[in-house]
Amino acid sequence: MDEILIAYATKHGSTHEVAEAIAARLAAAGVEAHTLAANRVRSLDEYQAVVLGAPLYMGRWHADARAFLHRFADELADRPLAVFALGPLKDDPEQWEGARKQFYAALARFPGVEPVSVGLFGGAIVPETLHFPFSRIPAGDLRDWDAIEEWSARLPDALGVGALVG
Repeated sequence: MDEILIAYATKHGSTHEVAEAIAARLAAAGVEAHTLAANRVRSLDEYQAVVLGAPLYMGRWHADARAFLHRFADELADRPLAVFALGPLKDDPEQWEGARKQFYAALARFPGVEPVSVGLFGGAIVPETLHFPFSRIPAGDLRDWDAIEEWSARLPDALGVGALVG
């Protein structure tokens, strides 16, 4: 059976929730997927492909995702990689464009790493998990679960694993 690693970086759990949803979709397609925090991954040896996801914070992709790409750059050059980011907190074209630019700028810093699929989704904010003054920010969740599902459904083909199930 094909095994996929879904490595994620998260500060407050919303990216982990997305990683779990992607794993569930891959499982429905007959692909064994394992979710693990990016900073806990020690080896890629047992995985045929990797999905890496992280939020964009203050204009940068999460440090744990960047460190993951640095640590495993050689191995990722030899296996399919898909990446995703959680970005905008408001459904505003300028925020989406800014997040897209930030995400692609982060990926451009890893010239040997060429994802077979890239997803950008809205982010979520839970103020009670944040320190003051950010704890005063209004709550919001712009994650589009249908878009995440659609992107996830295309992953087996993009990664060259499993059988695509409709």
